[in-house]
Amino acid sequence: MKLILTQEVTGLGAPGDVVEVKNGYARNYLVPRGLGIRWTRGAEKTVESIKTARNARAVRDHDHAEQIKAKLEAQTVNVQVRSGAGGRLFGAVTVAEIAGALAEASGEQVDKRTIVVTNPIKSLGAHQVAVKLHDEVSASVALNVVPA
Repeated sequence: MKLILTQEVTGLGAPGDVVEVKNGYARNYLVPRGLGIRWTRGAEKTVESIKTARNARAVRDHDHAEQIKAKLEAQTVNVQVRSGAGGRLFGAVTVAEIAGALAEASGEQVDKRTIVVTNPIKSLGAHQVAVKLHDEVSASVALNVVPA
């Protein structure tokens, strides 16, 4: 089955890509979760709008990604969250909170979908987070989770 991806799917493609997948994978996983839409001639016209939106959000080029990486890695970013006794958080630190703190600290907008948190952050203190800025450029950012 031919699909047009609306969001990035690891190992399959980026938004706006037309991919061929098995029927069950498309029907049971990709389409119900909003990760893709069926390919039709009418839907083919939406590919251009999806790609232009993706390019507007994306980092311009490799050099620009290196500049952003240098800004992000040069400093420790503080994320303020509500916490209880003993430094335990109410929930986990979300990627949206991290993206907001990165934008505030560096002055560069970082798309929350590019932030990779390996283990959920559920305690105060220092943590490491990866940010995939470009296909070849990934920054390792030092986070300091502090109580609000």
